[in-house]
Amino acid sequence: MKRTRMSVLLAAGGFTALAGAILTWGRYGSLVTVSATASVTLWAMALICVVLGRRVRENVDHSNIGMDRSQLNPTTAALWLVVAKASAWTGAIVGGWYVGMATFVVPKAGTLTAAQNDLLGVVTSAAAGVALAAAGIYLERGCSVPPSPDGEPA
Repeated sequence: MKRTRMSVLLAAGGFTALAGAILTWGRYGSLVTVSATASVTLWAMALICVVLGRRVRENVDHSNIGMDRSQLNPTTAALWLVVAKASAWTGAIVGGWYVGMATFVVPKAGTLTAAQNDLLGVVTSAAAGVALAAAGIYLERGCSVPPSPDGEPA
């Protein structure tokens, strides 16, 4: 599996930010209210990715990857890699969407009551999306297989 390129994640986030901005600027009155609790799942997943990333890096640094019960199973690390990639993409897309919404909500929060009510939810969700993307990349980089000492592919 190839590493997720930051440029591709940024492009996906930028695209969804643009789509979110266009929709929000054009149809804000018909959108549902954004609660601050909308970001809770994103923050939780970001925390999980950071914890798993630290655990994987610790095991890799101590050469503690293997099939013994005291070691990190390579299959488990591969499963966490899938979680990492999904988290990075989810964070980029969802974070981008809320960044796009923020282009309308933040400047209008002083004049529109609805925007003022959405401000906390939009800002925390945008930050949580970016945090999830970063945490996903952190976990993915931790799950990368170190090169073998004899130069043979794994």
